[in-house]
Amino acid sequence: MADVPRDLLQEIKRLEDLFTVDKAKLKKITDHFVSELAKGLSKEGGSIPMNPTWCMSFPTGFETGRFLALDMGGTNLRVCEITLTDEKSEFEILQSKYRMPEELKSGDADELWEYVADCVQQFIETHKLTDEMDTLHLGFTFSYPATQNYINHGILQRWTKGFDIKGVEGEDVVPMFEAAIAKRGVPIHLTALVNDTTGTLIASAYTDTRMKIGCIFGTGCNAAYMEDCGSIPKLAHMNLPPETPMAINCEWGAFDNEGKILPKTPYDVIVDQDSPRPGQQAFEKMIAGLYLGEIFRLVLVDLHDNKNVHIFEGQNIDKLRKAYTLDSSFLSMIEEDPWENLSETKDLFQTKLLLSATHPELELIRRLAELIGTRAARLASCGVAAICKKKGYETCHVGADGSVFNKYPHFKQRGADALREILDWPEKKNPKDEDPIEILAAEDGSGVGAALIAALTLERVKAGNGAGVMAPETFKK
Repeated sequence: MADVPRDLLQEIKRLEDLFTVDKAKLKKITDHFVSELAKGLSKEGGSIPMNPTWCMSFPTGFETGRFLALDMGGTNLRVCEITLTDEKSEFEILQSKYRMPEELKSGDADELWEYVADCVQQFIETHKLTDEMDTLHLGFTFSYPATQNYINHGILQRWTKGFDIKGVEGEDVVPMFEAAIAKRGVPIHLTALVNDTTGTLIASAYTDTRMKIGCIFGTGCNAAYMEDCGSIPKLAHMNLPPETPMAINCEWGAFDNEGKILPKTPYDVIVDQDSPRPGQQAFEKMIAGLYLGEIFRLVLVDLHDNKNVHIFEGQNIDKLRKAYTLDSSFLSMIEEDPWENLSETKDLFQTKLLLSATHPELELIRRLAELIGTRAARLASCGVAAICKKKGYETCHVGADGSVFNKYPHFKQRGADALREILDWPEKKNPKDEDPIEILAAEDGSGVGAALIAALTLERVKAGNGAGVMAPETFKK
């Protein structure tokens, strides 16, 4: 950075100090995380809800049957037909994607469920599924924090991913969905309401027996793992066998809502204050794809408005002033720019923001993207390390899905490096050697995982174990 002026060099140093999370801090965050996981399982609760899911076993790989899977994410709605075949861990999938209209995210609850039901009906009619099956058993991936007293019901705790629809929080979403489906006369039996993270865990374990944790690093962030029922004090009144496994949907985006441990910058504070839910999802707002571009944008606006720093001088930055105009893919493109003169980044700023950036400005922009992306990966690893420490896992696989994990450059390696620091692994003798705990690309949790959980639930009910299933007798029809 020999050609970078002093004012910009000073800002780069300031940003490095702000966004760098060192090994000692990672360890402190992880230790606090472990205690918060335990608190969420206890009767008094905590910021992390640690929701029991009533998914009570890993798959064997020999599940069979045909199922529908519905995935309601932040951007798309996906409907799948999944056929679990006779071959071990083999399946066939037929799917369609539908765009989730932005206006629905803050609109009317009825409009939301009518749209979802329309998409499901369209899929079923297009593929003539009712010609082949009397009842379509559905695994519904509902990727929002929900309290589940039964696997086929779920009370929405709070909206995330930019949704803000009145009249749904605190209510069971299943009857709303079923009412919209019933109007259309489609023979669907909602067998399991599934969080995408739980689906990721189960789908990944279907093909890999070393899989112990499922994670999502995408628009939002979350994790799921199997806990022994005897280690869940808030379920003690159910008198479940203590060794029985129960998938726990952590909803760890809410970690440290109290602001005790996470190293927030002034930009993180603004992101939180300007969000639909200030004071909530503290962890998510520092590592999830929805927010990375916004943190980056806020820093650049702040630098431009600082009279002692000279960046985009004499240029109109109105496009840059628009909140959420940049997403994590914008940062990905900056980090992927292979040219020493950062020509692709220069073109990106010109095309997207109508800003002409000098080479020193491009150097700062590149370093800022690296800092924000690296911090996200390192903080994300604190959650993975915390679950491993709580469960005593010294070796395992972690299945991760989501756009940030799959598409953001260096995210996997940065996360692996942070795990090594937190858990004090020795340096590898051979770079090709596996780490004791590896975060790998997950199987399709919201499709195959949801279908598998529906299959596991049906098997459980048929075997006479209806714990955590609402009206299990209706499943036997």
